[in-house]
Amino acid sequence: MPSPSCQGSWSGLPNRAGVGLKAEHFDEILDREPDIGFFEVHAENYMGAGGAPHAALREIRDRYPLSLHGVGLSIGGPGRLDEDHLARLARLVDLYQPEMFSEHLAWSSHGDAYLNDLLPLPYTKATLARVIDHVDQVQERLGRRMLLENPATVIVFPESLIPETEFLGEVARATGCGLLLDVNNVVVSATNHGFRPESYLARLPVAHVAEIHLAGHATETLPTGARLAIDTHDRPVGDGVWALYFDTIRRIGPCPTLIEWDNDVPPWRVLAAEAALAEAVMARASVGLAA
Repeated sequence: MPSPSCQGSWSGLPNRAGVGLKAEHFDEILDREPDIGFFEVHAENYMGAGGAPHAALREIRDRYPLSLHGVGLSIGGPGRLDEDHLARLARLVDLYQPEMFSEHLAWSSHGDAYLNDLLPLPYTKATLARVIDHVDQVQERLGRRMLLENPATVIVFPESLIPETEFLGEVARATGCGLLLDVNNVVVSATNHGFRPESYLARLPVAHVAEIHLAGHATETLPTGARLAIDTHDRPVGDGVWALYFDTIRRIGPCPTLIEWDNDVPPWRVLAAEAALAEAVMARASVGLAA
């Protein structure tokens, strides 16, 4: 059994389960102070000035570790990063001093147009050079390491000559960034492209992983009989994702793990139960691992 290699310790997040912070749960969290490892927020939701969301986040930040998760930097976009967006992000990081910042291996803008989606990239040498440059720019501007998250995809570009796992590893080695392993995204992509999720995990350079995401996804059967998985974040974590998460912890050891539930947000007790289940799986998978 290999020694545990999760890099979460440099992030400052505990090797526990956290949840995405939602406005629906502000009052309950502040009143009860539940035993949760950490909270994560989408950075773009807090780029406005002041107001009730910031007041609640400041109180929660005083009591819990915090992770910021970006959805709008367009790390893989064809042009330069938006300097105004990066400046707003830097101000937010300076204000809350989160334990971690992460973004997606995706693009979401074209020129001045911003798309409400995280779109896939062709994995080419030119794309690799661009992503490396953008990650370097973000880390230099923020003055800290960031994590890059693997995407959930429904298409593969014929131009792609570099396997996704190799692409992520090259970015991490060139920039010093860490990786955010979204286990749900692996299962979604594996379903859509017909590969075994375990094979993806075996090829991923897991020594760079510093955080894990878990979420629920929907599946449907196409007229051709093929199965399509959709990254919905609107339901409990599925059995296949839990199984791959167990294998991941067996491989890398305990690691900060986030439950993502962004749509059809449930009552707090349901979200907290998912986090508790993640901690139970993490503990069970960690039995016998080297310290």
